[in-house]
Amino acid sequence: MLELYHEIVSSFRNNKLRTALTGFAVSWGIFLLIALLGAGNGLMNSFMGNMRDFISQSITVEGWRTSMPYQGYKEGRDIQLDQADLLYTKGPRWQGTIENVSLATSFTGTTLSLGGYSVAGSLRGVMPDYQQQEKIRMSAGRFLNPDDLRESRKVMVLSSAQAKELQPKNPEKLVGKWINAGNVAYRVVGIYSTDESNMTRLCAIPYSTYKGIYNPNDKIESISFTVSGPETLEEHRAFEKEYTSGLKAKHHIAPEDNRGLWIDNGYTNNLEMHKAERMIRLALWILGILTLVSGIVGVSNIMLITVKERTHEFGIRKAIGAKPGAILKLIIAESISITAVFGYIGMFMGMVACQIMDKTVAQDVINIGGEEIRMLVNPNVGLDVALEATLLLIIAGTLAGAIPAWKAARVKPIEALRAE
Repeated sequence: MLELYHEIVSSFRNNKLRTALTGFAVSWGIFLLIALLGAGNGLMNSFMGNMRDFISQSITVEGWRTSMPYQGYKEGRDIQLDQADLLYTKGPRWQGTIENVSLATSFTGTTLSLGGYSVAGSLRGVMPDYQQQEKIRMSAGRFLNPDDLRESRKVMVLSSAQAKELQPKNPEKLVGKWINAGNVAYRVVGIYSTDESNMTRLCAIPYSTYKGIYNPNDKIESISFTVSGPETLEEHRAFEKEYTSGLKAKHHIAPEDNRGLWIDNGYTNNLEMHKAERMIRLALWILGILTLVSGIVGVSNIMLITVKERTHEFGIRKAIGAKPGAILKLIIAESISITAVFGYIGMFMGMVACQIMDKTVAQDVINIGGEEIRMLVNPNVGLDVALEATLLLIIAGTLAGAIPAWKAARVKPIEALRAE
């Protein structure tokens, strides 16, 4: 083994430029793979983290407008959900599947005023679960609670944009104060975060309060709930079809009319998002592996040149008794040495590059619509992935050197000695 080591070192010393260029191709390939995967992971972590703030783990159903006639009803009818739809959703048919049922009423425009300041707003009666289902983030105070709903309290949750209009110097001090919404006074219990692009300016009040003051009938805007059971995209589609069939029958909507009801399924949105994430990660791996191929091809070409240059040497070795296996072992050992040594150098540099990205680029934020978003979040590659990628390169380099090694082992001594 020591003799083999000395022969490999001697070969590298005698061919420094060739060894350096081959090693650079190997190191560059694994470096790019790890750096690319690290940057890709950082982008995906940022994307997934930001999307989780907007995609809720709930299903929301709203009435829409029919697109075809059915049972004597004309197309273009506006469908309005009501309390009977809420009872259907909470009914025994869906026990064990539908949970955490909530609802929201239509918007009612009003003017909010405090002292000499005023701002437009839209009142909406909601339930406490609305915050979790709609991913509402509080910046001050609290959201509505069950006591507010049960006692029909005149309390309100404002957007941060409205709070700044009503109390410009210190919007958070608005919590606890009474403001006028038209002719009705409400106590502000919380302020939720919005960005400058948010034009809805929703004012959340308890559903019971809204119903008692503004909407005495049974009409509601939307029903939201969570589900347990369906997991795959196909199972969720089947659930949606079965659930909406009852609502369509009640409102005389054609079974094949997909516009009579509008459904926003946060579960399927998440599934689609994860599917896109897997595709992007696969694309990054493919690009990285293609980069590795260039290094592997370089190793193969160098080993072919090495065999050709040393054909005379191999002939002498075989003439004095060297076995084909010894020559095969020597060439493969050189190939493994180049890919292993320079592969781990590339891996180390790639991990360093990921750490540099984490400390520099990943600390930068961009402002989109008033929201600060980091472009890269934790742009790193696990040590296990880096080691596996490097091991893959070593195996590929070994296979790249196997073909020229096999040719060298088969050359006849007399032919080898004649080679120039």
